[in-house]
Amino acid sequence: MGSSWAQGTGIYVCVDAKGRRLTSDRPILECLDREQKELNASGTVRRVVPPSLTAPERAAWEERERQANEARMRQEEERRIQRALLTRYPNQTVHDMERGKALHAADDVIALAERRLAELAGERKALEAEAGFYKTQAQWPAKLKRQFEDHDQQVAGQHRLIATQAEEKKRIHARFDAELARLKVLWARANGATVAAPATLPPAAPVR
Repeated sequence: MGSSWAQGTGIYVCVDAKGRRLTSDRPILECLDREQKELNASGTVRRVVPPSLTAPERAAWEERERQANEARMRQEEERRIQRALLTRYPNQTVHDMERGKALHAADDVIALAERRLAELAGERKALEAEAGFYKTQAQWPAKLKRQFEDHDQQVAGQHRLIATQAEEKKRIHARFDAELARLKVLWARANGATVAAPATLPPAAPVR
């Protein structure tokens, strides 16, 4: 910036683009694109500092500042995630155990659904035995028809539950695989090893 931005000993005042009257003991960044007044201690104008940036230059400067701030925030968030991961998973053994627990929970739900399907298979045989007393399905009483319909819905529901848990297991593996890729680099660095980070780290999963 030009010599007009050399810090003086007075008080700087200006009105920014939002109409706010600002005061500072140094040139005011919010008024880069407009003139500022430097006041003496008595409040009289010592000098008028002309704009250091045009409006487009000011907009470009603000955009660079915004991008720089966003980059700093991303770096800080990444460091926070790394610290949280290392605290939760100090080594691969702990990480593998957590993966196993998550998968076991899904397997438990699948096992319950499969047991229920076995029970439903037995119930189906009883229904078919009862239906065998009738020559055609059209002769079935309304109650028996409802029982078959309810049975079919329950079977479909258990199959949907199993499919949902199978997808959940895929998501669990994907999350733990992504974490493991990051953690291997962090563990190595924590142990003082020189290791290059992967060219593209997988997205960070929320640390729960």
